[in-house]
Amino acid sequence: MQPAKRQRLRLSGGTELAFVTAGESSNPAILLQHGFPGSADYFRNVMPELSQVAHVIAPDLPGYGASEVLPAPTFPAFGRAISELLDRLAVGPRYIYLHDFGAPVGFDIAMQAPEQVLGLIVQNANAHGTGLGPPWAPVIAYWSHPNPDNEAAATAHFTLEGTRNGYLGGMPPDLAARIPAEVWEEDWRVMQLPGRLDTQRALVRDYGNYVARFGEIAEYLARWQPPSLMLWARHDPFFDLAEILSWMKALPRMEAHILDAGHKLLETHSAPAATLMLDFIRHTRQKAENPESLAELKH
Repeated sequence: MQPAKRQRLRLSGGTELAFVTAGESSNPAILLQHGFPGSADYFRNVMPELSQVAHVIAPDLPGYGASEVLPAPTFPAFGRAISELLDRLAVGPRYIYLHDFGAPVGFDIAMQAPEQVLGLIVQNANAHGTGLGPPWAPVIAYWSHPNPDNEAAATAHFTLEGTRNGYLGGMPPDLAARIPAEVWEEDWRVMQLPGRLDTQRALVRDYGNYVARFGEIAEYLARWQPPSLMLWARHDPFFDLAEILSWMKALPRMEAHILDAGHKLLETHSAPAATLMLDFIRHTRQKAENPESLAELKH
């Protein structure tokens, strides 16, 4: 196992981006992108194992963790920031982890260079309207009518309790007890730094633009059929279980696993998740060395 190394990069626009790497750069890359709330620390328990077979790259998205805020935060702007990071690191073929707010960023990167995508790892990430269950109602109302009252309702979870709910919401008590309070308390501390809550509000607003791209994403998935692994937390109240079937219809050869976990699956199920990801990477690498087998995997 390779030790993780925390680094910083000043982007061309002047913003500093923090990121963690592990493993040999000669290996295929795996881009790990966290969601709300969080940072690259979300992947701390799977990075050592993944570094055995991949060059692990886990950024703190702009305005999260130790990364500075962008002047105009949007998901496409995040995608440009992470793409610049990959370019500066001379990253070629890559696996992309799609989760929560990291999914719009990951799709930006995947669709810009689809031939570089070795595979997708989908963990509670929306790419279809079916994932937008009842908890999304205030946010959807805000997208349709962006007035102050709707904005307040859509961003009411920007509190310590809301940050805690991002970890524990919908979880059975025995699972919730396995996540220490320190993790969401640290996220909330970071969210209160200058400009951070403004970033969160901007992303809630911009997620509506991401949803408007679902048709374009469907075309990408239909055309390229990237090898894919699903790790889905069944107790996540924010990403409806109906989204699972939509993913599997879009990617009929997807390997899917539904785990007894909450939204922050890796906080409680890092060991089985790491094993599944290692097997997926090894399997797809083996297939990639045999073009005829890769064609079978994709089609």
